[in-house]
Amino acid sequence: MLKPTCPKDRIILALDVETLDEVESLVNELKDYVGYFKIGLPLMVSYGFEAVRLIEKLGGRCYYDSKFHDIPNTVQKACISLVKNNIHFFNIHIQGGSKMIAGSVKAVNAAAKRMEKKPPVILGVTLLSSFGQRTLTTELCVEKSIEDYVVQLAKVAYDSGLDGVVASAEEAKRIRREIPDKDFIIVCPATRPTWASVNDQVRVDTPRDAILSGVDYMVVGRPITTADDRVAAAKLILDEITTALEEQAAVV
Repeated sequence: MLKPTCPKDRIILALDVETLDEVESLVNELKDYVGYFKIGLPLMVSYGFEAVRLIEKLGGRCYYDSKFHDIPNTVQKACISLVKNNIHFFNIHIQGGSKMIAGSVKAVNAAAKRMEKKPPVILGVTLLSSFGQRTLTTELCVEKSIEDYVVQLAKVAYDSGLDGVVASAEEAKRIRREIPDKDFIIVCPATRPTWASVNDQVRVDTPRDAILSGVDYMVVGRPITTADDRVAAAKLILDEITTALEEQAAVV
C-alpha cells in the first residue's frame, strides 16, 4: 500500500456487520467514497476469506484487522496464510515483541517472493483505542504514560521492519517527530467527526485532528455505517479531510 494520493483513499471503513449481504450493500454503496474496507475478527470467524473475496469482487480494497499476537512461529504461519490468500494490508500486535515481529516480516517477504507476489503491508497495533491510562497502569502495571508507551512500541515496530503503526492522532505527533521516515505509515484507529458519538472508544480523534497530526489513514465505522444517509455522512468526512489537508499545506 502506498501513501494516500487523495482524500478518499485516507478513509478505511470498518465493516462491523454480521452478514455478507450487509458487506455487499455497504461496499456497493460506499466504494466511491472510501479507500478501504476493514474486516475484523467477527466477519473472518464467520465467513473466512469469503468476505475478503467479496469485497475485491465488488471493486473494493480490503484491510484485514487481524491483530495477531502469539508465539513467533504461530504468527509467522498465520501471516504466510494471509499471503497465500492475497491479503495485502493487515496488522499484528507490537506487544508480541521484536522476535515475533521480525520473524513475521521475514516469513512474509520470503513467502511473497516464493509465490511471486508483492509483499503485503504490515502494520503494528500499539495500544487498543478502548484503553485509557487507568487500564494501562492499574491492570497492565505499565507506569509510563499512554503516549510514552505508544511511542516506545512504535520504535520497536520500526526497528523490527514493520511498514507502520496503528496509533491515535495525538500519539502520531510524537511518532512523526521521533521516527522521521516519511514512508512510515500511521493509521488512526478510532476517528469520529465532531457530530458523531464516541461509543465504546476512549481515545478518539476527529478527521481534522488526524490529518494535522500526520496520520495517513483513518478508520471510520459507525458515523458512516449507522447514518440515515451513509453517502452524505461519508461526503461530510471527505470535506473535513480536504479542508484539513489544505490547512496543513498552508502551514508547510
